[in-house]
Amino acid sequence: MDRLETMSVFKSVVEEGSLSAAGRRLGMPLATVSRKLSDLETHLKARLLNRSTRGLTLTDAGRDYLVACKRILEDVTEAERAAAGEFSEPRGELVITAPLVMGRMHVLPVVVEFLAAYPEIDVRLIQGDRIAHLLEEHIDLAVRVGELPDSRLTATRIGAIRRVVCAHPDYFSAHGLPNVPRDLAGHRCVTFDAINSTEVWRFPVDGTEIAVPVRSTLVVNTAEAAIDAAIAGVGVTRVLSYQIEEWKRGGQLQTALREFEPPAMPASLVYTGQRRLPLKLRAFLDYATPRLRERLATAD
Repeated sequence: MDRLETMSVFKSVVEEGSLSAAGRRLGMPLATVSRKLSDLETHLKARLLNRSTRGLTLTDAGRDYLVACKRILEDVTEAERAAAGEFSEPRGELVITAPLVMGRMHVLPVVVEFLAAYPEIDVRLIQGDRIAHLLEEHIDLAVRVGELPDSRLTATRIGAIRRVVCAHPDYFSAHGLPNVPRDLAGHRCVTFDAINSTEVWRFPVDGTEIAVPVRSTLVVNTAEAAIDAAIAGVGVTRVLSYQIEEWKRGGQLQTALREFEPPAMPASLVYTGQRRLPLKLRAFLDYATPRLRERLATAD
């Protein structure tokens, strides 16, 4: 039995809440996850999880073992990094994940400059809107937008992101500029189902949140598609402020309802709370943080 792998499986099962979800996260068949968990309990001569129709719950032994697993897995990761020389000089591969549009517009330009300044460091930039698990997926740094849940991760704030309503200026000229959220009832809308409902948009009005019904003329699953449709004059869309920066600057998109925008969301650089950061990660944080803050401040 590979004890480190089995510890990782157990930890993933607990964090995901089910064996099947852990299998998807690890890319492992359900039967394999179940067998490894059973082998671990047999090896320890202790039940770690109680299984019922309502889900999984940790036993007392399972809670204690989970704490130990997390500590051991973090220690192994740090030992491997030390052996690879990551604490003696800034070199090696740095794995970064970022949202699609932010990655293209802001993170990639900074990475390009960083590579020129640190030729001994290679970067693998993974762009996608899925929330990645840093430890399990061996990711050094994540760029995230939104409030961060309490965790053992460390976050460095780089800006604030607004959620904006926008359309092509010609569309607003033809259909009228909405002055209050309820004016959207008379507009065609392009909805992006990753951040908005396709049926209602919510706005803060007079200290409370109201739900405004919208007509989804077009539903898409990426912000870029929603923006392209809005530029083409299909209707009004609602996306994140940095995503329309270049189009707003070029006059192809116009924002509306600015005074009814929800509170801005933080944008952060997120990494595991290690006792000692690899120099490649420290170098990137020191280099990228002020540059990304400047870029996002300009985008606002």
